Formats: sequence, structure tokens, C-alpha cells
Amino acid sequence: MPVQISNFIRFSEFIKVKEDKRVVSVTICPLIADCTGEVYFTDLQLQEGRLSGYTPHTTPMLRNPGNPMKYYNAIVRSGDTLVIHTSGGTSTGLDRYIYPNQAMEAGSIKLSQGDGSHCAIFLSSANAGDEFALLASERKCLRNSSTTAKNGFFQHTAVYDDKHQVRLENRKSACAYFVFKEKMEEEHSL
Repeated sequence: MPVQISNFIRFSEFIKVKEDKRVVSVTICPLIADCTGEVYFTDLQLQEGRLSGYTPHTTPMLRNPGNPMKYYNAIVRSGDTLVIHTSGGTSTGLDRYIYPNQAMEAGSIKLSQGDGSHCAIFLSSANAGDEFALLASERKCLRNSSTTAKNGFFQHTAVYDDKHQVRLENRKSACAYFVFKEKMEEEHSL
């Protein structure tokens, strides 16, 4: 049975460290005092660096618990292979968002699957804070919500452990967000 929520509040807070050193652990203790009613803590997200502004709202996930959208995020430096675990019975489209932390040359943001197949390259240059979106769900390639050129293919997720590469200009970083809805073999799209 879906959870009905009339008022859901997203709260974010910066954690500042006293010295410029590596953080080894963080302990968070939610404290509710002098209140009545119900409180639901649905998730907790820790993000390195400045907040990008992209955080999926949890209300749709709570209203559709049977097969909700899945969200994965990462900080990528120069290039990484990210592994997404899927338990659906068949492949499905994958929407990928990239938020550069520094300016990058045209053609330096490359997305691919596995060992480099289904490669997609954004052809425009990037500024810090831009949003690049490769949306399989809508068959669109966007930069800051406007159509932009790309070479290559839209992405998809395979079943079980699916590998995705993000390659950036050397010594540059970006936030990467992946969004998809798992499909079971018996599900059909119109």
C-alpha cells in the first residue's frame, strides 16, 4: 500500500570541517524534540564539494513502491567506471546527467557502457555548473535544458551489474547522476 504524504520537506545542511584534512567518518544523529505527530526519514545523501542542486524528491518513490525510479550519483575525476546494480528482467533506457565542476573543452565529456561500447560524446564545451543530459527516456541530448550536439548513442542499463564509463578532460571533475526505472520482462511500454 502506498504511503500518502501531504507535506514532505527536504532539508539540506553543509558539514564544515575545522581543518583541511580528509574526513574519515561522519556520525549523524537525528534529534526531534518538543513535537507531536509522525516523522519519516526516507534517505540521507552525503555529497562531496558544493551542492549541485540536483536531488530527486522522495515523494514519487514512496507513492510507487512496486517499481520506483532508481537514482545513482557519483563524483568523477578524469574518468571512472561506475557500476549500477539492477534487478529488472530486461534492459531499459538510462538518463545520464553530468555537472562539470570546472570548464572543459568541447568533446571532452564522453559516456559509454562496459569497455567503451555505445559511446556518446558531448560536442560543446562545458562551463562549471552546466547541466549536460543524455536522456534515453526522451531521446534528447541537452545542455542547460537546450538541445546540444552529440556523437554516438543513447544509453541503457543491462541486467544485474552494469558498467558505465564517464571520461572527462584530464584533472577535471564532475558530478554524475543516473536515473532509470527497472523493467521486468512482462512489462510493456506503449
